[in-house]
Amino acid sequence: MAILAKLSHSLTSIIKKTNLYYVAATIVLCCTFYVIGLWPQGGDVTSRQLSSTASILPTLPCNPSIKNTNPNSGSSISIDFTAHHTADDLVPLSSSASVNHYPSCNPELSEYTPCEDSKRSLKFDRNMLAYRERHCPEKNELLKCRIPAPFGYKPPFRWPQSRDSVWYANVPHKHLTVEKAGQNWVRFKGDRFTFPGGGTMFPRGADAYIDDIGKLIKLKDGSIRTAIDTGCGVASWGAYLLSRDILPISFAPKDTHEAQVQFALERGVPALIGILATNRLPYPARAFDMAHCSRCLIPWGKYDGLYLIEVDRILRPGGYWILSGPPVNWQGHWRGWNRTADDLKAEQDQIENVARSLCWKKVTQRGDLAIWQKPTNHVHCKINRKVFRNPPFCQEQDPDKAWYTKIDACLSPLPEVSSVKDVAGGPLANWPERLTAVPPRIASSSIEGVTAEGFSEDTELWKKRVAHYKVLDSQLAEHGRYRNILDMNAWLGGFAAALVDDPVWVMNIVPTEAEVNTLGVIFERGLIGTYQSW
Repeated sequence: MAILAKLSHSLTSIIKKTNLYYVAATIVLCCTFYVIGLWPQGGDVTSRQLSSTASILPTLPCNPSIKNTNPNSGSSISIDFTAHHTADDLVPLSSSASVNHYPSCNPELSEYTPCEDSKRSLKFDRNMLAYRERHCPEKNELLKCRIPAPFGYKPPFRWPQSRDSVWYANVPHKHLTVEKAGQNWVRFKGDRFTFPGGGTMFPRGADAYIDDIGKLIKLKDGSIRTAIDTGCGVASWGAYLLSRDILPISFAPKDTHEAQVQFALERGVPALIGILATNRLPYPARAFDMAHCSRCLIPWGKYDGLYLIEVDRILRPGGYWILSGPPVNWQGHWRGWNRTADDLKAEQDQIENVARSLCWKKVTQRGDLAIWQKPTNHVHCKINRKVFRNPPFCQEQDPDKAWYTKIDACLSPLPEVSSVKDVAGGPLANWPERLTAVPPRIASSSIEGVTAEGFSEDTELWKKRVAHYKVLDSQLAEHGRYRNILDMNAWLGGFAAALVDDPVWVMNIVPTEAEVNTLGVIFERGLIGTYQSW
């Protein structure tokens, strides 16, 4: 025990001495650095630092009243603490560094859409409804103000509740509730609109209507992913397709119903203002798996079938066109449609003839639904040109060019194939594999500068970027906080692909100024988008 006590006492003594050495060493170092800091330095460090930043600071005239004295003379220096400069002495910044703050526009412009101004459109040709197409303002008409939200605007309901309910203050238009009251499109009660899912040709609701389509073609195996709804109304068809993992674009013109498309967007459904008139729809060739018209009032058989020719351009090989409403099943509806049986039969015959001239196959007509299918290649169609000479195949034309491009009365040829069983352009994988599978346009090397390896790297890069965005912005990571997102320069659609598991949809934009047109790749991934010129 005595030995242990002595050992403990020795260790304690050693520790205390060690601590004392550390304290002494610390004091010596501090004193040394203090003396070094007081030692006169060659040159003024502060002056050097200021001179390095002089180019980015406002310049002030400096006339110090204190003259330097010889520090070795031993005379004291008188320090003057009075101000020698005022704010008026500052040199003003250049105009390029100033920030412009645009004021809010007048409240009545809360729904102003520059290229869809109904007053401006009246100046244009009414033939083929050209006046309802995009007509952008001249430079002297451009507004230099910010479009305000409608009075009383509220954050929209979150998806999927938004599909069925919209705040009245956000879309303050009751016209449709009166005009379409018997068709169950939209209802108004209290402070909101509700959307029962009805439509002109689906009184049992859009869900049941889509189920009827699903009995005629496959909607559940992933072969149909992208769809376009022409003359969409409030886009109930597209709204209920979303629950089936089918991504639609709905469009309707801005006409006497001021805000049909705005209803769709408030509901959280992809939609654009648009019309089939004289210009191509702003999508590339072979974009959609399915096109749909439910009493959309488009004259499909007129103008030598010009509008069906345009639908053929944007349908992928093997894609479907679905028509319900006049003239389908005219035998049972002609009295209610206030048209003669002969008139409706003639319209039906026109559509059938145009479809055959496009080499479409009529899959079925059951009840109020008629469905046609585009061929998977043009091997037989080229042979049939000896019978159907019109429309001829387009010559030396880019089928993907679709920004302010006139519709041609010619058939866009599909890519060449080596066998009648091949799919022109290459087969598409079913969804969801389609999202990450190498798109046929890249696999065939038809997109300049983009390889399969580059595509895969871009996909992985955007996964990392979006994960980082969500760390920086907690609202982006918040489930359901956002519903629709605009990617202003989408490239290959990697941003949208990285968000595919979130309850959002992305409108992918490929600018018309882009050197490489990649919008076709985006659609081949099972995503949606459009052209735009910023």
